Amino acid sequence: MTHFTLPRRLAAEALGTAFLLAAVVGSGIMAEKLSGESQALALLCNTLPTGAILAVLILMLGPISGAHMNPAVSLVFALRRELAWRDCGAYISVQAIGGIVGVLAAHGMFELPIWQFSTTIRTGPGQWLAEAVATFGLVLTILGCVTFARAAVSYAVGLYITAAYWFTASTSFANPAVTLARALSDTFAGIAPADVPAFWIAQIVGAVLAMLAGGWLFAGASETGATE
Repeated sequence: MTHFTLPRRLAAEALGTAFLLAAVVGSGIMAEKLSGESQALALLCNTLPTGAILAVLILMLGPISGAHMNPAVSLVFALRRELAWRDCGAYISVQAIGGIVGVLAAHGMFELPIWQFSTTIRTGPGQWLAEAVATFGLVLTILGCVTFARAAVSYAVGLYITAAYWFTASTSFANPAVTLARALSDTFAGIAPADVPAFWIAQIVGAVLAMLAGGWLFAGASETGATE
C-alpha cells in the first residue's frame, strides 16, 4: 500500500466521516418527506443509502487512511498497535469534526436551520445493549475481513450496517463520531444530547470486546484463511 502523509490521511478521515453523516442525516430527512407516516418505509429509506455510502467511501478512502470514519475502530487499531496513539488521537478529532460538518451540510441542503439539537430520546438498557452488540459486530466484521479477505471490507461493512439498522433496537449507530454528530440534528436520525454518553460507553465496550474476541478467534490465520 502506498504510504500517505498524516495530513492526507486526516483529510481522508474528515472527508469520509462528513460524507457518511451527510448521507445518514440527509437520507433521513428525505425519508421523512417522502414516506408519509410509514416509519418502516422511512427507516428503509435511511438504511440503504447508509450501507451504500459506506461501501463507496471505504473503497475510495481505504487505501489512504484505512477509512475508519469511526473513533471506536481507530481505538481498536491503536490497541492492536496498528495505528500510533498520536495518530489515533488525530483521527478521532477529525472524525468528530467531519461528522459535524456533514450534519450541517445536510441541514443546508434541505434548507433547515443549520444549528439544531435533537429531541429524540434514545435511552434504556435495551438501547445500550443494542449499541454494544452493533459495535461488537461491526468491529468483528472488520477484523475478520482484514484477516481473511481484505478486499471485501467495504462490502462487508456496508452490508453489516444495512442489516444492523434492522436487528438492533438502536438502529446501529455503532460509532461515537456518528453519535455526537446526530445529536446536532433534530431530524429522523437524531439522538438527544443527554443520551450520547451512554451510547459512547456501550460502543467502546462493544469494540474492545470484539477486539479481544477477534484476537482469539482469528489467531494464527493468514489473509488467505490458512492457519499456522
